[in-house]
Order: sequence, then C-alpha cells, then structure tokens
Amino acid sequence: MEPRMTTHPLNLTLAQSFSKNRIVLLLCASFFLGACDQGARPTQPSSSQGSPVKTVDLILTNGKVLTVDNKFSIHSTVIVDAGLIVETGTAALLENYQSDNTINLDGKTLMPGFIDSHTHIRGRPQRYIELSEVTSIAEIQDLIRAKVKEIGEGEWITGYGWSEDELNEGRRPLKSDLDLAAPLNPVTFTRAGGHSAVVNTLALQLAQISLETEQPEGGIIERGEDGELNGIIRERQEIVGKLVPDSTYEEIISSLEINLNALLKKGITSITDASKKPDEYLMFEELYDNPELPLPRAAIQFQWSDPAAINNLKDRVGGGTDMLKIGPIKVFADGGFTGPAAYTLEPYVDQGEYRGYLNMPESELVALLNEIHDAGWQMGIHAIGDAAIVLVVNTLADTLERNPRVDHRHYLNHFSMRPPELTMELMAEHAIHITQQPNFTYTLEGRYVENLDGWRLQHNNPIRSPMDHGITVAISSDILPIGPLVGLYAAVTRKGMTGAVYGPDEAITMTEAIRGYTLLGAYLNFEEDSKGSLEPGKFADMIVLSDDLLTIDPEQIMDVSIEQTFVHGKLVYTNE
Repeated sequence: MEPRMTTHPLNLTLAQSFSKNRIVLLLCASFFLGACDQGARPTQPSSSQGSPVKTVDLILTNGKVLTVDNKFSIHSTVIVDAGLIVETGTAALLENYQSDNTINLDGKTLMPGFIDSHTHIRGRPQRYIELSEVTSIAEIQDLIRAKVKEIGEGEWITGYGWSEDELNEGRRPLKSDLDLAAPLNPVTFTRAGGHSAVVNTLALQLAQISLETEQPEGGIIERGEDGELNGIIRERQEIVGKLVPDSTYEEIISSLEINLNALLKKGITSITDASKKPDEYLMFEELYDNPELPLPRAAIQFQWSDPAAINNLKDRVGGGTDMLKIGPIKVFADGGFTGPAAYTLEPYVDQGEYRGYLNMPESELVALLNEIHDAGWQMGIHAIGDAAIVLVVNTLADTLERNPRVDHRHYLNHFSMRPPELTMELMAEHAIHITQQPNFTYTLEGRYVENLDGWRLQHNNPIRSPMDHGITVAISSDILPIGPLVGLYAAVTRKGMTGAVYGPDEAITMTEAIRGYTLLGAYLNFEEDSKGSLEPGKFADMIVLSDDLLTIDPEQIMDVSIEQTFVHGKLVYTNE
C-alpha cells in the first residue's frame, strides 16, 4: 500500500525556474557614435551570450556535486548567494556568475550536510567524563583517578558512553572496578544508549541500595554470580542519578556550545535533539541568539511531562527560526537492547519467558498517544522491540482513523526489530514513518548476538523491508556513536564490528542511505522545501568530503573525513 501523504519525500520536486534578466541594448546611431564613446560608463562584465555576469557570495566548482534532488543529479558547480543555493550545474555557470569567494574543489565530493534526525546533545559539568572513546576498563580507571585529582575526594563523578563491546576486556565495568579507582568518590557511569549504568559502592550506599532493596518497577538492580550487588542498574539508574548535585548554568551552557559545534566536524548541519525539558530550550535560545556562533540547525523534542509548559513555549516561539525550532513530542514506548528491556513478541535468548517491558502500562501509553495527537502535535515515538512497534502502530492507526489528520508525519524512533508484515502495511497505509539507526547493527552487535537469534538477529535494524513497503525511512545516529559515517557503512554492508553480515536483504544502496541522512531527515521535520538537497532556494548547508561515497570501497567508508562544512553558505568548519 502507498502511504497517504500529501507529498512523498522520494518524489519531492522544487520549482527551479528563475527568470533571467532581460537586457535592453541601447544602440547609438552612427550620428551620435562619437558622443557615446566619449561619455560611456564602465560596463558590468558580460557572459559570452551577452548577459551581465552576476556577482554572488560563493562559488564552488570543479567538484562532484551530489545534489540529492529527485533524480540524484550530479553536477560540478554550485552557486550560492545570501545563504541559499542559486543554481547547480556544469562549469558553464561560471560564464554567468562571479565571486570574490570561489573555491576549487579539485574533484572532491560536495553534498548536502547530514541531517541527524535523532540524536542527543548535552551540556556537561566539570565532574563528567566522556567514555565513548575508551577501549579498556583500565583506561576508565585512569580517567577516574585523573578526575579525582581534578575535583577532589568526596565529589560525584559521572560519565557516559562506555560499551563492553568496545572494551579490550570484553565485559562490562563493575562496581569493584570503580571502587579500585575512586573509593572515596561516588561514581555513576551510564552505558552507551542510556539504558543502564554502573555505579560504585559509595554511590550505592548514598542511594541506600542494598541486597534487601526491592527491584524498581521497570528496572533491575543486578547481582553477580556470588549473589552480591555488582553495581549494574538497568533502566532505572536514576535511583542513583537523582542524587548527583545540579550543575551550574555556566558550565552546562559552555559545554553545550562545545558539543553542538563539534557536530560540524562530523558534517552534521542539522539535528533533532530527541529528549529535552521545556526549560532547557532557553539555554539553546541563548546560544542561537548569537549569530556569530558556528552551530548546526536544531529542532528540540520534548517529553509530554508538562503539556502546559510546552504549549506556553510554543505560543511564545511559534515556528521558531531557521536555526532553532520546537520539534515533535517524544514518547518512550519501551526500553532498549543494552538491558535488554525492549518489548518483544517472543522471549529473549536463554532468559526464560522474559520479553522486556513497556515504559508504562499499555493503557497509559494508548491514552498518551491519543492525547498528544488530539492536541495537534507531531510525535516521534521510541519503539525498539517488535511488540512495542506493533502496539504503537496499531494505536496510531486507530487514532488516525478516529481523528484523521492530513500529513501528520508521526514517526517511530529506532524500529530496531522487524515487525510482522501487517504492521508495516499499516504503517504505509497511515503514513507512519521511521528514523532508523543502522549504526546500531555495528556498535550493538554484541547485544543483538547475546539476546536474539535466527531470523530476529538477522533482521535487526531493518531498512530495505520497510522501504519496500512504501514507508519513509530517515537515517540517524542517536548516540552510538554520533556520526553519520558508521551509519552509512552499516546501512550498505549490514556488517557488525566483528565483520559478520546480518540480513544482507536489508541492505540499501549508498544513494538511498545518503538520501536518508539528508532529505528524508528534513522531511520528518516538515523542512524538505528548505534543506536536505542542493536545489535552488534551499539553504546552502553543505559538506566537502575527502572521498567519493558513491565509488569508494565500502570497507573504507568510515575512513572518509569531512574537509569542510558550510551552514547557510558560511564556512563553519575546515580540517586545515
């Protein structure tokens, strides 16, 4: 079935007819020729056809320009003025335009900037340690010891981003590992993905967690093989995290600026931040009110915990600006695979009848989705397990039949398990979209292998099958890691970190993957007419790559570097 939408993003077109200046040639009669010669003013340069050459802000030429238009046209030259694409085409355009800022691309690839339609960007306090690049538990311990020297004994130490799949020891860090490095500092480190954490003994004591503590609803306080607490808390790590003191506004906003700016180095020119509180929007506003700061465009999602605050903010900011706006409402249907806590139709491997769980009772979830839809908001719904996907899709289908809305653009975040065919047919019929993270196939390979098997394992993070059903599938990073190149690699190769291939029938082409990371990300936010492709009238958000993604050996995709990033026609990052 075809999705019912006003315009399908794969068939988007943009009128590209720009009227050319007419020139009236005033010919001097031979009787006045001498006088005309004597009084002539300096003339504007003209093209070989006699048309005046127009001066513009920026020209990029002699490259391979991937426009990502409807035909995925490839040109050599881009003309930019006032932050917008004027025209793309061959080098013949240089006869009609001139600029003091002309860049010779030397054959390199230019394409639209990546639009990361699901990610999380945070400001961090001084106590924080970034763990996304660590490769061993020993390295984690060294970082802890250095942080203790920096902030002193007794202070909380927090961190994010570790994954046992990335550690040389091949296991999770445990309470005992943290105790060796910081016995006198409470420590809590959240795993990549955000669905579990490891804490040390002092943190457990401060949270009054012991062997007698009841399991939190929807979460697990783990015990090791010896029956003792091992420091791992799944899905409800906030029972410790809530004890961490608030950070100062100054350190958070300074860190937020740094982390937003760092996205430009990755070629990301637009993001959807997938879970914030309404009061955090003020911090983003403060940064984006300064036009001199090099930042990506941002749409901010809120959870529906305070509808009045969200609606008041919406009344104040309206549609926002070209750089900052309110995005869809975020709803969490289930957990993730790092627990595992994703809600599945069949039990996990070697875990009895355990199938994960919903983030709230089913009746509450159904009521919440209906409430948000009826309030007129678009939704981006976290649904990872196949049972959660089925429930959410069935609910949305019923909601849309009860209260139809043209071009609602509700979508599922993640879609990490392939659901039944009927579910995908319903998604296509009701135009329910997806923002998918193929990089999970690579970075979460160990979690999938441990918890899934057979057909379910092979079809983790499906892309081809929903696309073949007519479902719009954008591609995004989440936080595993933030960076499109891993996602592009996994989308076209279906390989995990070990090199194993999972469900090659779910692979897509590089052109499809690029479109998913650009134009379709714009589509999810109703912005396909202003960005996502290099077409006349759209924002000149562009990146220059070291290699050609269309011809490179797929095994080298993750080695491609971003050489330049432009936002609104302005160079905001260069690797020189």
